[in-house]
Amino acid sequence: MQKLRCKVNFEALKFTPRIEELGKKLVNFLRSKGPFMVLHMRYEMDMLAFSGCTHGCTHEESEELTKMRYAYPWWKEKVIDSEQKRLDGFCPLTPEETALVLNAFGFDKEIQIYIAAGEIYGGDRRMAPLYASYPNVVRKETILSAAELRPFQNHSSQMAALDYLISVESDIFVPTYDGNMAKVVEGHRRFLGYKQTILLDRRKTVQLIDDYHKGSLKWDDFSLAIKEHHSQRRGTPMKRTVIPDRPKEEDYFYANPEECLS
Repeated sequence: MQKLRCKVNFEALKFTPRIEELGKKLVNFLRSKGPFMVLHMRYEMDMLAFSGCTHGCTHEESEELTKMRYAYPWWKEKVIDSEQKRLDGFCPLTPEETALVLNAFGFDKEIQIYIAAGEIYGGDRRMAPLYASYPNVVRKETILSAAELRPFQNHSSQMAALDYLISVESDIFVPTYDGNMAKVVEGHRRFLGYKQTILLDRRKTVQLIDDYHKGSLKWDDFSLAIKEHHSQRRGTPMKRTVIPDRPKEEDYFYANPEECLS
């Protein structure tokens, strides 16, 4: 049954021809330029507002995000300790933290980095450290013409579908937050032969980042700690924890469909 689920999810199900064709065009463009990494950055305004993650934001931005959260009555959690939530590993990495971590891993400065995300909150100001370290950062909006993107622009799920196709095909996939799309991409890449997926331990990562910023870790020690801690978090084969009586607590099948990979 688990193998059938994999066949259905990763082989039988397809996007519409229009999405598949444009996704293939994007992948071919990136491939023609060499290896590429996909950064799945969950740093859009709505994500930050509802999660309460405001680390690195200005006071005005934090106020704006809080007002947005309170404006939606169906969103139950209103009072959120942003810093504690970050320390507990429940916030997406900021663009600045992401740039620091990629540098710590020692990725080639010339590698192409495709940003799979909506509009990054704070725009170029927040993305500046990433652009400074890795000049070959692209998005679908910078590769495709306005005419090619126009049919998809008012359909966020279709825009996300394009990002999904590119994420699955990338040489390296790095999600900065483990949302539903990141989890299914992770599982799809395992199904395709354990393609490299760096699964960041955000709790440990922000601890190391804070130690580095405070000066208690030198750069070489910080870099080594990031590499060592994530040496076994690369999307390689891993036993899936199954809890028959508590399925919501077990490892998510579509992130690690281990039963159909053996």
